[in-house]
Parts: sequence; C-alpha cells; structure tokens
Amino acid sequence: MSLAHACLPALLLALVTAAASGEKECDLVGAKGSESKREVALLKRLEPLANYRYDTQDGPENSYTYTFRVCRETPTGGNNSGLVQVAKGTPKTTVVGRINETHVTSGTEWILLIYKGGDSYGSHCGSEKRKAMVMITCNRKTLKGPFTMMAEERDKEEECFYLFELESSVACPPLDSHLSVGSILLITFASLVAVYIIGGFLYQRLVVGAKGMEQFPHFAFWQDMGNLVADGCDFVCRSKPRNVPTAYRGVGDDQLSEEPEERDDHLLPM
Repeated sequence: MSLAHACLPALLLALVTAAASGEKECDLVGAKGSESKREVALLKRLEPLANYRYDTQDGPENSYTYTFRVCRETPTGGNNSGLVQVAKGTPKTTVVGRINETHVTSGTEWILLIYKGGDSYGSHCGSEKRKAMVMITCNRKTLKGPFTMMAEERDKEEECFYLFELESSVACPPLDSHLSVGSILLITFASLVAVYIIGGFLYQRLVVGAKGMEQFPHFAFWQDMGNLVADGCDFVCRSKPRNVPTAYRGVGDDQLSEEPEERDDHLLPM
C-alpha cells in the first residue's frame, strides 16, 4: 500500500509530461526547415504564454464566446484549432484559426500572431476560410493580460479576419541598460569616496592606532573645512574692498593743536 502511494505522484508526473510533450505547437507557413528565422525567434518569445487559456465574449448579449491559446490546441475545437468561436446556448463550435497555419510579425511594442485555415464562411467573404489575428501589445505589469475581441471584418469579398487584442509583457522591448556619462561619473565618484573613507578608517585604526573620531581619515582637515569654506566665501563674495579707511574717524589729542596766542601789545599807548 505504501509502495503504491509512493509511486503515484511519479506516475502522475510522467503522464502529465507525456501529455504536454504530445501537444501540437505552431507550424509556421512554409516548408519544414525553411521557416523565417525572425518568425521562429518571435514564437520563442511567446512561449511563456503557451500554458494559458484566454476567453472573451462578444456579439449581442454576449452571444459568442471565443477561446484562444498561444501555439496550442484549444480544448473544445481540436484538430489544430488555436482560436474557436462557440455560440451561446448551442454546442456549435466554429474554428476561427488553426495553429498549423501560423504567421507572426512584430513592431516596437507589439507582436501580431495570425492563425489561418479556419472553418469556411457560409455566404460571406466568398466562402473563404476564416482567419484570426491576435495583436499582442506591451504591458510590462503583467504576463497574462486581458484578452478582448476587437472586430470582425467580413464585409469584403476576400481577406476577411477576426481581430483580437491581448496585453502581455512578452511584447515589450528589453529595457535599455546603458548608463549615461553623468551616471558613470557619479558612480565613479561615489566609489572613490567609499574607498577613501573605508581605507582611511582601516589605516588609522590598524596602523596608526587611532580611536574614536580620530579614526576618520584627515580628521583635522575635515574639522576645519567649515572655517576654510567660510574664509573662501568671504574672500570671493565680499563686495567691500579691504584695507579702506572708514569714512568717519574720531578726533584724537594728536589732532588738536594750540590756537595761536593773539597779542594786542600794539594797541597799548606808547
């Protein structure tokens, strides 16, 4: 009994792995081995979305439900169905696009995934096969964003399509990690300051044997830095010239002189 319980998780894991490995994946338009390298690279970017199922509703009173998977078969459509339409209240399932006829392209912040080869139209679009276009737009905040039905273009004789939108971070371009010149200078300056403080502290403590605040490198200099800065500001910024005599000077004894004595001897009668 204990052996069976021990083997059960391993058996379940093996079954899940086998089922996952047997799932069909996107087959790009073109012969096998001659696919576009750019399209192959884009499909690799979409791999994180392959394990999710997306559903949305549209039509009068949400009469249609759309189920979409990225490069995997839908659970209800089968037969390479990548996006299906299910009518409300009926078991009818219409395949809008198949993963064995996949085309993919991209721009700066979007990836367009196209499934062709869906079920044929009845009286619209020249009875051509349906085509699903899923515009995956950039949203850095989420991997699995909202899935929305945007429009169905079927008022043409050909090249009709269903248009959907999905938000995901896989469509976002990589962030530019290059540093500006100012950032590099700031990092360099901060690193030099850190080396100066840490190295000076260790030298003062281990070699000189300083204690307390004396362990800080050039402590006396930095202690006087405020006075030095103040003196420099006074020297540069003062508008009053130096060594100019003041406008008012007190009167001292040295400036007082004896008045000349007035002699009136010549007025006396002889």
